[in-house]
Amino acid sequence: MTAETVDFTKLDALLEQERVFLLEGDLEGLGSLLPLKEQMVELLLNDAAPNVAMIKPLEGKLHRNQLLLDGALKGIQTVANRLAALRQVRSTLETYDSLGRKQSVRTPSQPKVEKRA
Repeated sequence: MTAETVDFTKLDALLEQERVFLLEGDLEGLGSLLPLKEQMVELLLNDAAPNVAMIKPLEGKLHRNQLLLDGALKGIQTVANRLAALRQVRSTLETYDSLGRKQSVRTPSQPKVEKRA
């Protein structure tokens, strides 16, 4: 495939499929599109001047997908932070002393209470 024969219909369909994967949260599907998308965009960038008229309508889709990617990344970071906070809660008990200062007390990783019938 050369820059002169870039299939803009295929690139447009690829951007639409990327949008669908982003909205569905399908990270595996999204990853499967990456090599083809990189190849097509690189070919366009190598000789963009004659293709400006064809590229212009795709800019909106590229921008839209970038916003969706940013949102997905922010969501993943939020989940990672929340999971880290939950792990922290399991390993540390935080209390306040009589002067209002925060104190952290490590909790044992294995409970010492034993159940017997």
